[in-house]
Amino acid sequence: MEIFNTIIDYLASCFATSVTTEQFVQASYDTLIMVVFSLILGSLIGIPLGICLVTTRPYGLLENRRVFRVINPIINIVRSLPFIILLVAIQPLTKVIVNSSIGTIAAIVPLTFYVAPYIARLVENSLLDVNSGIIEAAQSMGATPIQIIWYFMLPEAFSSLILTLTTATIGLIGATAMAGAIGAGGIGDLAVSYGYQRFDNTVTYICVVILVIAIQFIQSTGNYLARKARHE
Repeated sequence: MEIFNTIIDYLASCFATSVTTEQFVQASYDTLIMVVFSLILGSLIGIPLGICLVTTRPYGLLENRRVFRVINPIINIVRSLPFIILLVAIQPLTKVIVNSSIGTIAAIVPLTFYVAPYIARLVENSLLDVNSGIIEAAQSMGATPIQIIWYFMLPEAFSSLILTLTTATIGLIGATAMAGAIGAGGIGDLAVSYGYQRFDNTVTYICVVILVIAIQFIQSTGNYLARKARHE
């Protein structure tokens, strides 16, 4: 009996933590806010940019080499920056936009800059995979470029676009951990601030479980919606 109590005490000490349930809930909420708003804003910027890349490229529907040569390298430059560097580099702009450079709301600005070009590239790849025969058929029917984009290209690539946004969402969740460098909060920041810096392994394990569950749910939902879009 004494040995049993010793084991129980040891396990309790291993999984004891100073972090409360309320802190985990608040961290989850902060992550949700950052991901949702960054994804919405990033999509509003990235999807049009992706369409623009496809249509203005050489031999595209709206071929415009000048526009393509401006947008393409800008996206490449932003995408080449690691998020933590981008986070610091645009702090002055963040302060101008939200009147602060720290906190959850402030983190939405660099997260949006991070995910928008990422979405643009993924959208570009999705649209480039559309069968050229569909576009040629639409052109033969006299459809305008806007009509081809709206009624043919986007519907044809819809399932792929769903997976694009799924991938972008998962990428954003990972980026929110680094956003903790500006006091953004979130699950990742909780894992680093309490789990790593304060040697509280229990916090780290719980945060890992929360993130794994969240990402599995998002990926499974994205896969399901993509299958529905393909009428499988």
